[in-house]
Amino acid sequence: MPIDRTGEDRPLLFVGWIDALPVPAALIRPLARGNFRLHASNAAFDRLSLSPAGLNAPIELRRAIERAEQRPEDTQEFTCQLGDGPAARDLRGSIGPLSEECGDGHLFLLTLIDRTQEMMTERNLRRELVSDSLTGLPNRAGFEELVEQRIAADAESDHAILLLDLARFSRINEHIGPLAGDELIITVARRLKSSLRSGDILARTGGDEFAISSRIAGGRADVREIARRIRGCFDHPFRIGELKVSVDCALGCTIQPAADTDVADQIRHAQIALKRAKQTDRIEIYEPEAAMLSDNRFGLETALRSAIEEDRLHLAFQPLIELATGKVSGFEALARWDNDGSRSISPTEFIPIAEDSGLIVPLGQWAIAKAASTIAEWDAKNGGAPVDCYFSVNVSAIQLVRDDIAAAVRHALAENRIGGERLMIELTESAIIGDPDLALSVLSELKALSTRVAMDDFGTGYSNLAYLQRLPLDVLKIDRSFVDHMVDDRDKVAIVRTIQSLAEALGMKTTAEGVETADQARLLSALGCDFGQGFLFARPMVADAAFDYWRQSLSRPIF
Repeated sequence: MPIDRTGEDRPLLFVGWIDALPVPAALIRPLARGNFRLHASNAAFDRLSLSPAGLNAPIELRRAIERAEQRPEDTQEFTCQLGDGPAARDLRGSIGPLSEECGDGHLFLLTLIDRTQEMMTERNLRRELVSDSLTGLPNRAGFEELVEQRIAADAESDHAILLLDLARFSRINEHIGPLAGDELIITVARRLKSSLRSGDILARTGGDEFAISSRIAGGRADVREIARRIRGCFDHPFRIGELKVSVDCALGCTIQPAADTDVADQIRHAQIALKRAKQTDRIEIYEPEAAMLSDNRFGLETALRSAIEEDRLHLAFQPLIELATGKVSGFEALARWDNDGSRSISPTEFIPIAEDSGLIVPLGQWAIAKAASTIAEWDAKNGGAPVDCYFSVNVSAIQLVRDDIAAAVRHALAENRIGGERLMIELTESAIIGDPDLALSVLSELKALSTRVAMDDFGTGYSNLAYLQRLPLDVLKIDRSFVDHMVDDRDKVAIVRTIQSLAEALGMKTTAEGVETADQARLLSALGCDFGQGFLFARPMVADAAFDYWRQSLSRPIF
């Protein structure tokens, strides 16, 4: 039985079993200012080496004792750390009242549970959650946490957040392997760290993205100086094994005012600037107007998704005129969107959003299906006889890669019981030449359906004539930039004549876009151009108006 350390000769009913407790335990009487008188303890408690009066006790324990003295009927819970350095112990404690009151006050049972291993595991797990395992730098969550702590400690200073994205990293990773890619990331991290000032925070926030937080005093000038120093890290090639690899980066920055503590919002601003930097190849600093545009784009993306799902878009049809006869040969079907009926959204506005978000695939599928169903409706209006014209539908380069265009066309033809010759698929020159082998495969499938194919915007890209000869194309569409002012520009006439000669040599037809004057139409016809399209003939029309336009053209030539 442990000894009553006070030396008082009184019965202590609880002292006899305290050694049986499996955790450090002691009977104490609270004193002033968090001190206590130790009446009895077990061996586990004695090994903690607390002084009998509690003078060396952790502050959390002393505060719990003060609360126990003030509210003797309650149990007090607390956590504390005993000792320093590697030998420190993490403890969870409890101080509970005993029913026995002895002389000058209450006795309390103090028990302690060693949580050192548990806390060490928790700290290690947390370190993994906020750290990048490859570089040892903070990850996105760790970066936000560190920046928040810095702002809380230094609320008077402005800070800058810079996001850095490595150019060509995915290509490098693909060609030299993921292990070499990891080595490159580690080397980049070392160079970046060596370029930063003391107190700057560096983190790896993505596969090839790094984030930097730095105190600034000189506003934009400071930010640009930091950014230039960072870009200087990429002036020399990186040695990866036996290879020397040149890498560049895009940099987007934002200035975080002292009063603004929303770190996540500031990172979003830096991401907006980074996206712009990838396009401009300059160091970009966030502008609020850019955020408004970005927010508007996301709003339009949501509205466009709903419009596609709820079939609230429509097609407009612009006639394709055979220049030699003035006959309507077909119509180009163009997607149009009236958002909630309030205003018309320009295709130059919503098509890029559709391409960025991946909505271009369902949008393209909808356009093909809608064009096919409209042809079938026209046939029905024409007394069941097939209308003597075709519809041309644009297909995006992204849809060419991500979608099975031939399957979409096949389904649309079967659904509406029309032949493949009633549709023409238009692909841009960049889409076709970007991946000629894929284009050849897709175009061959379309030709098997009797569907015709046009290369849109011809002359604006860098066509490989060898590939052009292999591809089963029916029409080259001459870009409007060559038609505009061609009557007064001999160079443009020469370009159009060259394209016409090339098409004839390859057995293709030509369509000139952007025809706005009769002089342009006559000159194009004289050069041998087969079809014309533009405001001279008609602006894009809704389906009913286009059908009437076609029917009227039967009795009189358009041109």
